[in-house]
Amino acid sequence: MAKWTARVPWLLGLLAVSLGAELLTNGGFESTSNWDCWGIQCTLTDNKHSGQHALEVTGSGYIRLLNDDNQGQTVQLEVNLKFEDNTDDYATVAEHTGARVSDGWIHLTGKFSAPDKAIKSARIYYQGPAPAVNFVVDETSVQSTSPSGASPNVDDAINRLRKSDMHFPVTVTTAAGVDKRQVQIHIVQKKKAFPFGMAVGVPYYNNPGMTKYRDFIHQHFNWGVPGNALKWYAIEGTQGARNYKPALDFIDGLHRHGMKVRGHCLLWAVESTVQSWVKALSVDDLRKAIWHHVNDTLAMTAGCSRGCRGSLEHWDVNNELLHGQWYENRLHDPNFTINLFRDVHKAAPNVKLFLNDYNVVANSYSTDAYLEQAKHFKAANVGLYGLGAQCHFGNEAEPDTNAIWQHLDKLAEAGLPIWATELDVYARDENRRADFYEKAMKALYSHHAVEGILLWGCWDREHWRGEPASLLKGDNLDLTAAGRRVIDLLDRQWMTDVTRVLADAGDQFTVRGFHGDYEVHVLYQGRELPSLMKAVTLGKTPLDVNLNVHL
Repeated sequence: MAKWTARVPWLLGLLAVSLGAELLTNGGFESTSNWDCWGIQCTLTDNKHSGQHALEVTGSGYIRLLNDDNQGQTVQLEVNLKFEDNTDDYATVAEHTGARVSDGWIHLTGKFSAPDKAIKSARIYYQGPAPAVNFVVDETSVQSTSPSGASPNVDDAINRLRKSDMHFPVTVTTAAGVDKRQVQIHIVQKKKAFPFGMAVGVPYYNNPGMTKYRDFIHQHFNWGVPGNALKWYAIEGTQGARNYKPALDFIDGLHRHGMKVRGHCLLWAVESTVQSWVKALSVDDLRKAIWHHVNDTLAMTAGCSRGCRGSLEHWDVNNELLHGQWYENRLHDPNFTINLFRDVHKAAPNVKLFLNDYNVVANSYSTDAYLEQAKHFKAANVGLYGLGAQCHFGNEAEPDTNAIWQHLDKLAEAGLPIWATELDVYARDENRRADFYEKAMKALYSHHAVEGILLWGCWDREHWRGEPASLLKGDNLDLTAAGRRVIDLLDRQWMTDVTRVLADAGDQFTVRGFHGDYEVHVLYQGRELPSLMKAVTLGKTPLDVNLNVHL
């Protein structure tokens, strides 16, 4: 893999330089000074993005491919920090996959943080694409940035965004001797409007003996996604031997409990996830197999094929397209997924279609690339509804509210809803893990562009990251500290349960509540008057709830 690199003397961290200062010398490539080419040839060229020259790299800022070997190429911006204690560290700052000559100049941009450790030097470098692919680079820049300031007040933002007012004009008719101090009005939320979901281990959910696991899902969440059970390799690991039953049993189970279901995923773009028998197909046979699988899956998961209990609400169409283009490359068709979206939308027009990818919110090295991909699909008018942001935070990495909002703000420029589709954190200490989940969930829930949040697993026996990411642990599915914190958010802090005494509230009062379904109960001397119960739904606009209290 070809690399070119800039040598950057470091002044013991970013804070040692002026904010906004340019840290690179000759970032415009007006000469080859201060740049190394590792085992490859570098020459100046007038095929530039700005200035007088650019740097052409044979064999291996802004980057522009000169040839692409008829395959999507991956280019990355990296940083290598060398410390005074003779250790070093590498970080990916930005990445663009599927790069082709037709893309023209590609802007790779991202952020990295220098650790609080004595730094000797740093190398800022680009690596990739394949050795036979030539490319041009220009206008490279590394700048220090100021701290992002005070974190947003997420609780205030949640109160503004996720709640509305319920106005209660009350007409009271009471018999003589009735004490209004003994009349209570209880406003209790029964169901959330906002989607909070869970990725479910389908084999456990479908196991008759796993009642406690199913109850946890049903009691605390209103959406679900069948972890791996709808992926092509799970449905058809051996060619022709298709098995939809586990996924369909799961879907029907959630629908019976009033829950909605995401479809994940019709295809997965990353080569390592593609079955060996699929890889062995000819181009013509591969196309036939893809359409057979997609059409069969859409038909099998449509509600009426299962007695009309309900169809899937969402589909991730070609998962992690930023990080793999196996189908594009194998079929020599850079528009494969664009056309796939169009065909899926035509076949299932009522299902909301998503891109879904990682390193776009939990960190940012693919955020800009994801925004460009979203804009491209949106402009193509192929039925893209929203962006799935996976939100897998790193090992022992505390979520940063400011950074999360900044990344969401960037993605929101596409003008599409965002779903946090695969949220998890990782901390071996349960209380630290609880703090991480709370911080991540509040940051996501408080952002205007986020339309739903799904956690990617709950039990240590089925979670892909094990106990350090879990809410439940052990044979008895005991709640961890993180589990207790998440349930407290979902069932107490983010649900509304208010009681007003009629003598104090008067005939006009207002309750601000979370969006969802409510019951309003009238009690006298501690006993409910069932005939006066009223069911209402609170949405994004204020609601008048007229009560006639007859005693």
